[in-house]
Amino acid sequence: MCGRFILLTDLSVIVESFGIQEIACDYRPGGNISPGQQVMAIIHDNGKNRLAGYRWGLIPSWAKDPAIGNRMFNARAETVAEKPSFAKAFQKRRCLIPADGFYEWQKTSKIKIPLRFTLKSGQPFGFAGLYETWISPEKEPVHTCTIITTQSNELIRPIHDRMPVIVPKDREAFWIDPDNRHQKELLLTLKPYSSDEMRVSEADAKALQGSRD
Repeated sequence: MCGRFILLTDLSVIVESFGIQEIACDYRPGGNISPGQQVMAIIHDNGKNRLAGYRWGLIPSWAKDPAIGNRMFNARAETVAEKPSFAKAFQKRRCLIPADGFYEWQKTSKIKIPLRFTLKSGQPFGFAGLYETWISPEKEPVHTCTIITTQSNELIRPIHDRMPVIVPKDREAFWIDPDNRHQKELLLTLKPYSSDEMRVSEADAKALQGSRD
C-alpha cells in the first residue's frame, strides 16, 4: 500500500522534470502527505502537461456516497483494469503524482519504525495514478485521485508486500497519454521499480506521529 508520501522539491524543479506547461493549482508540498488531503497530479490534456489539484482518495463518477473515497486511496495493479471503481479511469484518466519519497513502517517486538524510501538520485518521481471527477448533489465537481500499487521489490519486501508504482522517466508520457489504449503495455508499466535505484533511511518518528500504519 501507499498511505504516506513526501513532496518537498521546489516547484520549478517539478515543472522542469515533468515537462509541465500549465499550472492549474496551488503548489502543495509536505513531508507527511496522507489520504484525504489535496495533492497535485500531472495529466495530459489538450496537448499539454498540466499540474492540477486532486483530493487523494478516488470517488468513482457513479458513486452514491463520496465516503467511498476514504478507502480508495490505492488501486491494485493486478485488478485496476477490471475493477469497476477504477476501470474507466484506467482507460483514459491516468496521471502522475509527483513525490520525493514514501513511508512504510517496520514492525519490531515493541515499536514500529518509520522508514523513508527515495531514489538514490535524489530526484522527484511520479507515482502511477488515476483521477476522476464526481458531481455532488449540489452539482459541484469533486476532483479525486488514487495511487496504484504493485508487489514490492527486494528492498521493500522485508517491510511490506506492496509498494506504490513509480513510473520510469521514459514511460511517463506513454502513461498519461489519454489516447493511449494499449492496455497490455500500460499494465506492463505497473511493475516494481528497480531496488538498485532506491534507498531506504530511518525517518523522524516524532514528525510522523499520528500517521497510519
